[in-house]
Amino acid sequence: MFHLFQCPRRPPVVAFVLLAAAMAPLGGCSVPQGLFSFPSQVRGNLVDQEQIAELVPGTSTKQDAMALLGTATAKGAFDDSVWLYIGQVTKPVIGGFQGIQDQRVFELTFDQKGVLTSVRKRTDADSLPVDVVSRTTPSPGTDASFMQQLLGNVGKFSAGSNQASPGGAGAIGGGF
Repeated sequence: MFHLFQCPRRPPVVAFVLLAAAMAPLGGCSVPQGLFSFPSQVRGNLVDQEQIAELVPGTSTKQDAMALLGTATAKGAFDDSVWLYIGQVTKPVIGGFQGIQDQRVFELTFDQKGVLTSVRKRTDADSLPVDVVSRTTPSPGTDASFMQQLLGNVGKFSAGSNQASPGGAGAIGGGF
């Protein structure tokens, strides 16, 4: 018997082919910008060239620099007269790493009286490569494998006992 709103049954393969044919024209469509991406993030103290231009060597002081640019990102380890303003614009990329979109490094040097003597913009050409050491720091304890860690407590507690082992649950205040 045929009802007015009843459709004939199609095999699942036919339904899949029809769905794929209906979706095929959408393959060339673009995804709206920002739907699957993260916003850029400013890290550090991102100083503009216009702000740096307001500092005049010979007349500007440490207080002027701090009032205009804020606290320095880093100061010289052995010489407090060198201030670094380091800033980056990063954006997460595949794998959770941060891709650097823009990086600015400015070096301000002051004399003994706190008066600005020079301003230099540092670039990638000024950087030095750092070799990563492959050693590991030794730590006390055993080198237990994953399975040893996973199964390490099996058998330490008996089902019929009301006492836990020392340091275990109920060690302080008695058993419950």
